[in-house]
Amino acid sequence: MATAPARRQIGLPAATALVMANMLGTGIFTTTGFLLADVPSRGFVLLAWLVGGAIALLGAVCYGALARRLPESGGEYFFLSRTIHPAAGYVSGWMSFLVGFSAPIAAAGIALGEYAAPWFPASVPPRWIGTGVLVAVAGVHLLRTRTAARTQTAVVVFKLLLLAAFLAVAVPRLGDAGPGPAGTVSAGSFGASLIWISFAYSGWNAAVYVGGEVERPERNLPRAMIFGTLAIGALYLALNAVFVFGAPVEQIAGQLQVARIVAVHLAGPAFGELVTVLIVVALLTSISAMVMAGPRVYAKMAEDGYLPRWVAADRPPARNAVLLQLGVALLMVWVPSFPDLAKYIGFTLGIGAALTVVGLMRLKLRSTEPLPVPGWPWVPALFLIAVAATTLAAIVREPRASLFGMLTVAAGLVAWKALHGRR
Repeated sequence: MATAPARRQIGLPAATALVMANMLGTGIFTTTGFLLADVPSRGFVLLAWLVGGAIALLGAVCYGALARRLPESGGEYFFLSRTIHPAAGYVSGWMSFLVGFSAPIAAAGIALGEYAAPWFPASVPPRWIGTGVLVAVAGVHLLRTRTAARTQTAVVVFKLLLLAAFLAVAVPRLGDAGPGPAGTVSAGSFGASLIWISFAYSGWNAAVYVGGEVERPERNLPRAMIFGTLAIGALYLALNAVFVFGAPVEQIAGQLQVARIVAVHLAGPAFGELVTVLIVVALLTSISAMVMAGPRVYAKMAEDGYLPRWVAADRPPARNAVLLQLGVALLMVWVPSFPDLAKYIGFTLGIGAALTVVGLMRLKLRSTEPLPVPGWPWVPALFLIAVAATTLAAIVREPRASLFGMLTVAAGLVAWKALHGRR
């Protein structure tokens, strides 16, 4: 039985909110402390966030050009299946399932549990808190798409207002946070630090996962990704300036709850509690955005015959796919440490994004119809060079996370060969 086509009911504001909600989540509130431990320089940490934002913007421009030609749901799986080979699409879908959505949802759940833990009895482990939140958010997304999209857009606006209030209180209180770190920064350590940054910026491509449900997709998909990436990039720089100059480095280096530590240092415990509320809201919307986007990929793969038919839904919200993703995310909540999970996500997602941009270049060179790509060929080339350099640095500096990332890709290739190689 053919799957009913999706109704296009997501407008530009909701698509942009989806991008912003995917980006503005776990990474910004958790990674700066780990960055300072790896890159002992406040200035270089801010530079890393600026470079990471520029790379994300290059990617958003490339994806926008591809989305104009292929304005359907499915993200990298759909793009690579049509521009390179079904095997590339299958492996990318495999990566999206494990690394693009399930692992970041788990990471957000872990971070939310850590931040919210003081509100619960000491006998309740933070990972149990995260588990309960993931189940509750998935329940919301088993409702109608329009209901979930409107709710998410409203919460994103509320979250941005809270962040603006945080900056308004924190910036005037910035003072002497003590001397900066005395260590030196090598090119390798700076390049490897971009793995943390790429984890935080992941989500700039979120709109393409629901492309088949976006109104006027040829116009709205590129704009949603570019507008969302620019807005979040500017906000990231402002927040990180507060984080790195808001408290002594020794208090925040290597710490996950960097935002709360800085808030308490600047304005006391009461302000720290208010910031914790803000972060919990931010993490909730990030989880919500990923729960909304990911199942569209798995449903698309099921429609194409690469996953069991029961995964596909008659129409969004792809309830069976939501439940499948929830199960894997809950497993990941309880297995790895947060730093290992974040590095694994950042490394592996870069591979999928680079392959997608290669697919764009291949389609551009082979197409008999016009395919406008802003900044061609420099924008795609710069993106690929940046991702390649970051990947090589990560292999040298973070071999454990890189190994698991490469094993994930290899497992996808083996599964393709075993299950679909003869097709």
